[in-house]
Amino acid sequence: MRPTSRGLLVAIAVLGVAVGVTLVQAIEAGGGVAPTVSWLTLVAWLFLATLLFVAARNTHQRIQVRRERVEPTRAVFLLMIGKASAFVGALCTGVYAGFALSFLQAMGSSGPRNRVIMAGAAAVISVLVVTAGLLLERACRVPEDPDETP
Repeated sequence: MRPTSRGLLVAIAVLGVAVGVTLVQAIEAGGGVAPTVSWLTLVAWLFLATLLFVAARNTHQRIQVRRERVEPTRAVFLLMIGKASAFVGALCTGVYAGFALSFLQAMGSSGPRNRVIMAGAAAVISVLVVTAGLLLERACRVPEDPDETP
């Protein structure tokens, strides 16, 4: 399995921006009110990022530093969690950035300003989820055996 491509993650984030901007425009064109990002969302994303960072650190210590053997199904599970988190985090980074961009033109009033700040904070925290997912994926690599010669 190949490491997750950074280019693919950027493409997913760009797609997410388009989805976020389009979603806000479509809702407002239909006479509705665009969704806001709540504090609970920020806390949940931050909690997820923290869990992923802890899992990445523990996995790195176990596999890379102490060179312990890990059950293959557990390693694959952690690898898939890391990859999925990177993909979902990239998409959400884009969507939240798209939300923030949609409200930039009306930053003069407090409502849109709060929406930009909250969506921007969610985008930053989503980048942390991407980073933690990539670190978890990297921690799952099997270290090369220094005694083995090609």
